[in-house]
Amino acid sequence: MKAAIYPGSFDPVTFGHLDIIRRAASIFDELTVSVLNNTQKTPLFSVEERVKILEEATKDLPNVKIDSFSGLLIDYAREKDVHVAIRGLRAITDFEYELQTAQTNSMLSGGELDTVF
Repeated sequence: MKAAIYPGSFDPVTFGHLDIIRRAASIFDELTVSVLNNTQKTPLFSVEERVKILEEATKDLPNVKIDSFSGLLIDYAREKDVHVAIRGLRAITDFEYELQTAQTNSMLSGGELDTVF
């Protein structure tokens, strides 16, 4: 079974997020949308509220699960035994940041975590 994680703050959940979720769900057998609890930011919605919003928005996608996590993505991915992370891009500046993050995650995970844009 091919599984992926789509991590993010999702604060707020956007149509862009939902588009990525639907497309990733059509590619992977199982997709876990993982709401990051980032204590460095002051969120608009609580983690619990974001999880509930995502659960409602994806209830028609049987292979999508909603979860939350704190800490490093590579630790969470290891815990879930998932080796693919999904990331969205809005602009070229997103790509530069996301590419650096993807390379760092790959290096820190010993090549166990691959990122799909």
